[in-house]
Amino acid sequence: MSIWLLLLIMLMLANLPWMNGRLFLFIPLKNGKNAWWRLLELMVYYVVALLVAIGFEQQYAGNIYAQQWEFFVTTLSLFFVFSVPGVVYRHQWLPLQKRLR
Repeated sequence: MSIWLLLLIMLMLANLPWMNGRLFLFIPLKNGKNAWWRLLELMVYYVVALLVAIGFEQQYAGNIYAQQWEFFVTTLSLFFVFSVPGVVYRHQWLPLQKRLR
């Protein structure tokens, strides 16, 4: 059960930068949020997701196991894959809807 909850949290965090125009859901930007802000926000949300995963590991396993760089590359790649629906929404769905109006 907890792994599915963790994956759902990661999916939601990976799509947050693409679903709104505010930085970290609260900070409005004058000129809007460009791709660099979205990537920075995505990296911060990745760190938050890792912290949540560490919390789950501490709660259910009792220990936090040391990880090598391969773990972080794999989880970052998974996080990028989880953000694909948000990217498609922002860069393909919204422009198509604007053109159809």
